[in-house]
Amino acid sequence: MLQQTTTAAVEEYYYRFLGRFPNVQTLAAATDAEVLRCWEGLGYYRRATQLHRAAQVIVSEHDGTFPNTFGAVLALPGIGRYTAGAICSIAYHQRKPILEANTIRLHARLLAYSDDPTKAVGNKLLWQMAELVLPTNSLSGQINQALMDLGSLICTPKSPDCEHCPVVTLCRSAQMGVQHVIPALKTEKNIESRTELALVIQKSGKYLMMRYPQGVRWAGLWDFPRHQLCHDVQERDLSDYCSNIKRLTGYQVVLHDQLAEFRHVVTRYNITLKVFHAKVIGCKNSAAYQTEWVEAINLADMPLNSTGRKITEIINTKSMK
Repeated sequence: MLQQTTTAAVEEYYYRFLGRFPNVQTLAAATDAEVLRCWEGLGYYRRATQLHRAAQVIVSEHDGTFPNTFGAVLALPGIGRYTAGAICSIAYHQRKPILEANTIRLHARLLAYSDDPTKAVGNKLLWQMAELVLPTNSLSGQINQALMDLGSLICTPKSPDCEHCPVVTLCRSAQMGVQHVIPALKTEKNIESRTELALVIQKSGKYLMMRYPQGVRWAGLWDFPRHQLCHDVQERDLSDYCSNIKRLTGYQVVLHDQLAEFRHVVTRYNITLKVFHAKVIGCKNSAAYQTEWVEAINLADMPLNSTGRKITEIINTKSMK
C-alpha cells in the first residue's frame, strides 16, 4: 500500500483491509471484485491485484506460510528487488540490501554521484553501495531501516540537514558542497490535459456498467461507460465518441443533458470528466469490454474507480429527492 502513496493516505485503508482480510487464506479465497472494492479509492489498483495473486501463490505453493528465502519472496507477484530485500532483511535478519527513494538520494550524496541514479549505470553502482554498507551480522534490517530514516528525516530532497547528519564526515557531496544538486533531478513528466465523457444510461431501473479488462487503466474495476473526447463537447466530435462507446459496450448511444463535471489527475493526465445522461438505441452488438445492467442498490458492492463512485452518489442523491 505504501508504494507511491503516503502513510497518512494509507492508514485508514490498511486497517480496513486487514479487518476484511485478516489472514492470507481469507485474502486468497476472496474474489477479485471483493479485493478491489476494499482497495477502492487508494489508486494504483494493480497493487491490489498483485497482492491478491501473491496470497493465492502463498496458499497454493507455500502451505499458507510466507516464504523466507530471497528467491521465493522475489518470485511472488508484485514484489521486486527492493521489497524482497526489505522483507528478508527486516523480517528474517538476512544480509540483503534495499534501494528506494530515500536511500537512492542518501547513497548518491555519500558517493557524490552526479549523474541520474535511476539509469542503469547509476542504479548498479548504488545497489553495490547499499550492499557494501551492510554488516555481516544479523543487524542488516536495522541498518536498512536506519538508512531509510536518515534519508527521510535528515538527507531530505531540498534542504539536507548536514549539521545533524551522523555520517556527514563520510559524505563526499557535503565535503564538496554539492549536496543541494545531487542527485540529478529527474525530467519532469509532461502533464497532458484531456476531456472524457461518462454516460449514465438507465433502462428498466438498471444502469449500464462496463468492466475494464487487463492491460488498461483501472483493470478489473467497473465504471459507467466512458471514453476520451477528441476536443470538447461539440457535434463534430460526438459521432467518433459514440462509435467508440459502441465498440466498448456494444450499444449505440444518444447523449442527452449533462449531469455533472469532475476534474481529477491520473498519472500524467489532468482529466476533465463530463457526465451525461444517455440512452441506448437498438440491440447489443459485439463488445470489447464486459458489460452488465446493474440495479442502483447493487452499485454499492461493485468495485468502481473514484469518479464512478462519485457518479453513483449523485444518482443516489437525485433518486432520494
